[in-house]
Amino acid sequence: MADRSPPAIPDDLRTRLETARLDLLALFRTLDRMNLAAGEIPQRLLQQLFELDADCAEALWALDQPAGSFDRHAMLRDTLAALNQLPKTAAQFRKRLPLRSQPTLAQLEERARKVLTPKEAYYVVPGRDPGNA
Repeated sequence: MADRSPPAIPDDLRTRLETARLDLLALFRTLDRMNLAAGEIPQRLLQQLFELDADCAEALWALDQPAGSFDRHAMLRDTLAALNQLPKTAAQFRKRLPLRSQPTLAQLEERARKVLTPKEAYYVVPGRDPGNA
């Protein structure tokens, strides 16, 4: 069996992960500010979004680790799968929210996203969490 060399990390991976986390943070903050009952929020899809956010946070952490300290093949496979799944899951989530909330959600989410800084993509990322600095 041939020894596989570690796959190259795509140059844009960190940027894609940061963008995904900031987009999700804007969505979560907006959702928190809306007057929706728990029953109006698609809980299964919300849980999936939380899990995808955690996958992105874990990948950002992994990118800061020394080479060989984690399985790069598995990290890339899982991370790219999460990044590919995220737009579809987020779109399904938004579509399942009450119609009356969708215009407001879009406006508030856009405003929330504009004020987020890149360092906020690192919330709950060990060693990089700006809240613990």
